Amino acid sequence: MEEAFLDLVLVPLGLLLFGIYHAWLFFTIRRNPRRTVIGLNAESRQQWVFSMMDDPLKNGVLTVQTIRNNIMASTLLGTTAITLSSLIGVFVSSSSKSGDKASQLVYGNKTLTLSSIKYFCILLCFLVAFLCNVQSIRYYAHVSFLATVPTWRGRKDSIEYVARNLNRGSHFWSLGLRAFYLSFPLFLWIFGPIPMFVCSIIMAFILYFLDTTTSFTRLLHSHTLKEDVRTGDLESED
Repeated sequence: MEEAFLDLVLVPLGLLLFGIYHAWLFFTIRRNPRRTVIGLNAESRQQWVFSMMDDPLKNGVLTVQTIRNNIMASTLLGTTAITLSSLIGVFVSSSSKSGDKASQLVYGNKTLTLSSIKYFCILLCFLVAFLCNVQSIRYYAHVSFLATVPTWRGRKDSIEYVARNLNRGSHFWSLGLRAFYLSFPLFLWIFGPIPMFVCSIIMAFILYFLDTTTSFTRLLHSHTLKEDVRTGDLESED
């Protein structure tokens, strides 16, 4: 196969594999959330919100500190994403002025147009990560106010609203992290379509190992939920 056709075949196959895996992950989260780490974490966060807002005056400091840690994590990823985007923009502008002679040495990168597409995809990936982390910070900051309202104690609909906003912030953080994962195959695309395709396959297997749960984890989580429900029933009876 000629070098000119490697990008047209292997790169779409790698992106298609990455997309198929995340489509499967999305439908699994919707239909059977406890099979995935994202679904279990969402249920745990909802349970945490109910336990914290059961007594907001007592647990208010712990709630704000926990959400602040999440904001710091989102801030770190967002800062990293926008910094890498700026560096890529400076590199592309400097290489275009010098005639992009270095791109001629890369396998499967014979033209300036193809090189520009590669850098644009990486730049777009980091910009998406930055925007997702900004939205995550927005939801976390909003939850830090809502979770400490004393008048919402015992109001199930209000507590569920806070839990939904907390999960939305976490989901945006996960999307930003997925954009970082996608940047690895795109970075290797600079060195050619073959490393990009191999990295896409390896990344899909790694993400499957990180995203799915075992039967022991699901059983342990279900037992924890049952114990918390029983404890809450006993406290309500007292």
